[in-house]
Amino acid sequence: MKAKTKLWFTEDGKTVMGAGRAELLKTIDEERSLRKACQKLGISYKHAWMMLKKMNEALGEPAVVTVRGGKEQGTFLTDLGRKLLVEYETNKKLINEALGDETSWENVSFKLSARNKLPGKVIEVEKSGLVSKITIEIEPSVLTSVVTEEAVEKLDIKPGDRVYAVIKSTEVMVAKAAGETASAKAGSKKSGLSD
Repeated sequence: MKAKTKLWFTEDGKTVMGAGRAELLKTIDEERSLRKACQKLGISYKHAWMMLKKMNEALGEPAVVTVRGGKEQGTFLTDLGRKLLVEYETNKKLINEALGDETSWENVSFKLSARNKLPGKVIEVEKSGLVSKITIEIEPSVLTSVVTEEAVEKLDIKPGDRVYAVIKSTEVMVAKAAGETASAKAGSKKSGLSD
């Protein structure tokens, strides 16, 4: 059995980018044309245009621009579009490395079900743009979770904190008991969840 996951960026509850939009941006960057990108990906121009429109609406500014006429005509990524694509590819690689690291799953014994809540201690928080990588010690093993930087800030997660790794069939979330600090003991029943 292999673990698989999906990555997408959201803004105020609206999806900004997932695998399809990332592939569209990447292909636009390669082809310098929305029409050529659509042909290469085998999608309709209207569908691609709607994907970009929804992305731009969620961002509040364009991820691509179209230049008409002259030698430099075409469709191009804006600085924001390039940044998003780099962030997406970086975080996709980070997630794939975490899932591919068999040591992160070694010795974790639990029954497979829809949800499992495993208590642990945060060893490291590695911030990387829009997402963060949280390394959690769950005796006798270590688990890695990739969550949004916003979630880390809202939960105020830092090394030494007692947290719960909440495992669903498609993802690993992190929950921090309300009022917990690096020196506080585990055991609080209230918890904040984020994914």
